[in-house]
Amino acid sequence: MSVLPLVFTSGWASGINAYAVVLLLGIFGATGVSDEVPASLQRTDVLVVVAVLFLCEVVADKIPYVDTVWDAVHTVIRPVAGAVVAALLAGESGSLPEIAAGAIGGSTALVSHLVKAGTRMAVNSSPEPFSNIVLSAVEDLGVAAVITFAIFHPWIAAGIAGTFLVMGLVIVVFLASRIRRFWRRRAQRREEKRRARSAFPAPGMPPT
Repeated sequence: MSVLPLVFTSGWASGINAYAVVLLLGIFGATGVSDEVPASLQRTDVLVVVAVLFLCEVVADKIPYVDTVWDAVHTVIRPVAGAVVAALLAGESGSLPEIAAGAIGGSTALVSHLVKAGTRMAVNSSPEPFSNIVLSAVEDLGVAAVITFAIFHPWIAAGIAGTFLVMGLVIVVFLASRIRRFWRRRAQRREEKRRARSAFPAPGMPPT
């Protein structure tokens, strides 16, 4: 079961930034820092693709409302990435069944992703953009630090990841009112757009 803490930690981190997880693990494996990283994550083409996607996420994740759209798109991508990475890690070590590892990594990534998405909605209820930038930077640095730490001290890193996950769930509960405010503002903007289209119909269309 030696790979279990790395599976859990990579799942938590994948829910926040899956591309950073794959990129870091691939680099650690390719450079010989860790022998637990499967060869499929060390391939040059994989590293190039995830590096480009990571840069896209770095930008999109710091723009208000764009980050929420990005999170919505990644509701499936991040848990799947967490499950795949976990299964590959388990297959490489042989100490944990791949299906069990995939279930742990995928479910942990899903919970972590929901925490991130909910927190970002609460932040977007405020009009200033600086909170997004600070929060995104903290998330990126946190993922990098915990994944790096997990290579050398997997059990301690898993404990840190678990603590962050629980803290995130508690924070989301406290921010529930802000999240509801975000959805109300979104619904209001949609209604305003609908009324604007009704008042100024496209050429050739009668006003409603």
